[in-house]
Amino acid sequence: MKIALAQFNPTVGDFEGNSKRILELAAEAKSRGAEIAVFSELCVCGYPPQDLVERPSFVERNQQELVRLAKAISLPSLVGFVGDAMDKTGKPVANSAALIASGKILFEQRKMLLPTYDVFDESRYFQPASSQLIFPFNAEQLGITICEDCWNDERFWPYRLYDRDPVAEIVGKGSSLLLNLSSSPYTIDKRSLRHDMLQTIAREHRVPVVYVNQVGGNDSLIFDGSSVAFMPDGRVAARAKSFEEDLVLFDSVTGEGDIRPLIEDEHEAAFGALVIGTRDYVRKCGFRKVVVGLSGGIDSALVAAIAVEALGAQNVTGVAMPGPYSSEGSCRDARQLAENLCIEFLTLPITEAFATYRQTLVGTFAGLPEDVTEENIQARIRGNFLMALSNKFGSLVLSTGNKSEMAVGYCTLYGDMAGGLAVISDVPKTLVYELSKFVNRKRELIPRETLLKPPSAELRPNQKDQDTLPDYAILDRILKAYVEDVRSPEEIADHYNLPLDLVRSVALRVDQNEYKRKQAPPGLKVTSKAFSVGRRFPLAQKFSV
Repeated sequence: MKIALAQFNPTVGDFEGNSKRILELAAEAKSRGAEIAVFSELCVCGYPPQDLVERPSFVERNQQELVRLAKAISLPSLVGFVGDAMDKTGKPVANSAALIASGKILFEQRKMLLPTYDVFDESRYFQPASSQLIFPFNAEQLGITICEDCWNDERFWPYRLYDRDPVAEIVGKGSSLLLNLSSSPYTIDKRSLRHDMLQTIAREHRVPVVYVNQVGGNDSLIFDGSSVAFMPDGRVAARAKSFEEDLVLFDSVTGEGDIRPLIEDEHEAAFGALVIGTRDYVRKCGFRKVVVGLSGGIDSALVAAIAVEALGAQNVTGVAMPGPYSSEGSCRDARQLAENLCIEFLTLPITEAFATYRQTLVGTFAGLPEDVTEENIQARIRGNFLMALSNKFGSLVLSTGNKSEMAVGYCTLYGDMAGGLAVISDVPKTLVYELSKFVNRKRELIPRETLLKPPSAELRPNQKDQDTLPDYAILDRILKAYVEDVRSPEEIADHYNLPLDLVRSVALRVDQNEYKRKQAPPGLKVTSKAFSVGRRFPLAQKFSV
């Protein structure tokens, strides 16, 4: 049977737009000889719909759209939608898949495993399926699963989160072909993990596996697509692009299919994720243009480069805001970056405004030494200038803080944290440098001096980041172990042969700055544990490591 893997970029709540794209892809698949098209999880309403699912009008509209699609679709298609749970108790709706054709809904399957870790909270909204059925279609017995249903194979995971394995159950009922509708967010190295897991399922159960994933960004989550089909021997028979919409065909009998080139370099993949995440966040929120504060440093340079790749140079404005401690080199590097990227460049000095602030506060601060207070005033002036440009011209401000800074609070509330999207807030400083080198792989866009000079906030004379922070190579190692791997300071110190006092001081700074991160703009998730909805810690608490 010829199957189309229809990978597209839905928008949450855009029923008309999502349906239009489904119909277009189904028609294209039919013209190329497909017998059925498989789409992604909850593609009718967009994923993740979150608390919109609690609104009856949203659920009703999504179900009406499914009926309309069934009447209009030109090819039998498997689509994801919010269906009725069909249970007497529990949640009233289910994360569902429907096979639609010839004006009818031929079959529905509900999701059995509902994830409640990291960014997922599906049991908040959905009732899990209690059973599964196979569905005969043409010469195949279809076994339909939805995303997490594939992520519990005991031969692949040393510790299972669920007591049931939907894949094993449906194969045991006679399924000859496994179809999985997914909305699996991207994180660094996850594509290889996913590949190995699905390949293991195909080999162990000796059936073809078709996996169709959503692509595009929705809020903090980025979906890489990377849809794939495996033959029973584990051979890749079809593969869609990463970070782009795509339609590939797969023949479940011959094993022939379209195989797109794989992005093997993880830095290229991470950059692609940040680009599509930025593009979709800006456009899906109704903006066309963005503004970026350019300090002459590496973080703002990377953010500007991502913005240009995502939105085009004509839609990006860079703003230099030199202050009393800004070096001539930083001002020069900011201007050179703007010229290299071909973006509009503004210079708004803050020295006079800073002097006015200080004069206003001179009586109140009489007899007190200058400290971080005066540093933060400079950052907040810059934040005010950027937000003024946003208000006046309708441009979204992209904040430029990285994950390392956000982790330890090396950032200023209402200053450099001001903005509508924190593009690299889940990118550690060491990765910022690697991605910047990737940006320069063909020609120098980010000035060489920006890559070479020691990082500095330039808020006091001769300031360097390492005056306050450990070397970033060490800091990022500690942060990954503490934040992402949930290791104790003792474990980290022992494993990396680091001073325990150093590790504890970093961990304490992470814990003490949760209140800042709660007030930060949404950021794009690219690591296994981001400072966002996937990491929930109380603000008022006494526990310390």
